[in-house]
Amino acid sequence: MDAVSALLNGPRASDAFLLRSVLRAPWSMRIADEAPLTVLAVLRGTAWVLPAGGRAEQLDAGAVALVRGPRPYVVADDPATAPQVAIGPGQVCTPLGAPTMAGLGTRSWGNDPDGETVLVTGTYTDPGAVGQRLVRALPELVVVPPEPGTGAVTGLLAAELGREAPGQEAVLDRLLDVTLVSALRTWAGRPGAGAPGWYLADGDPVVGPALRLLHERPADPWTVGSLAAAVGVSRATLARRFTELVGEPPMGYLTGWRIALASDLLADPALTIAGIARRVGYAGPFALSTAFKRVTGVSPATHRATATG
Repeated sequence: MDAVSALLNGPRASDAFLLRSVLRAPWSMRIADEAPLTVLAVLRGTAWVLPAGGRAEQLDAGAVALVRGPRPYVVADDPATAPQVAIGPGQVCTPLGAPTMAGLGTRSWGNDPDGETVLVTGTYTDPGAVGQRLVRALPELVVVPPEPGTGAVTGLLAAELGREAPGQEAVLDRLLDVTLVSALRTWAGRPGAGAPGWYLADGDPVVGPALRLLHERPADPWTVGSLAAAVGVSRATLARRFTELVGEPPMGYLTGWRIALASDLLADPALTIAGIARRVGYAGPFALSTAFKRVTGVSPATHRATATG
């Protein structure tokens, strides 16, 4: 698995919040749900996204925005329109003024069933530790202009939102994941987009293979020397080039990757901490606990208790 696939594979929707909004101007919504990541697609009309403390961005039909939480933001027909509803944690909606929003059928709401603007919103409430590595690398607001591939996926997602069939939630979750990955690839492939170092490094003839080895075989007893030998360069060359492109040394990156994998595995109560330690490259529970606490500030047991609720 290449490094990009490994990290893009991190956010996995599970019973994600998905909603189709049909709106007629004037309309404005203040989103304060504290979600770590939200996907917003404009199917028809236009919309503005106003991040907290950031520059307002207009989205045309076919555009997709990725909004990184937890700070609040506003989605509106115009930057000057005052919010009419506030969306809080748990997607609790509080009216702030007229006109109010109302349900318009299966997974749909808005202020007018014939409104000129149609949005699709998908919210990741917990993308997981591996996904958080991706989320932290994103700007607070990513805007992806209209693009045929992403547009086809969002159109399919919108069509499925109105259906009720066996397994529908699973279908919607996977379509949301595909929408996110498609939007991320389009954004990161644009010159000057500010894509994270690990994305840009994947195509490097030295660092790309090294990243793939770390992602495919995190349990191996890697050193800078053994990793350099595996990709056919000197230790000094790998250390310098990896740090330049990725932004951290190879072993620091490996530690972060191992801890992210362990964090997600700890959410499964059927797995022992000793077993998880071996799967991510640590000799035993004590070694994992020491590294885990150094990186996250909590022990694996405490993390497990929190993750399993």
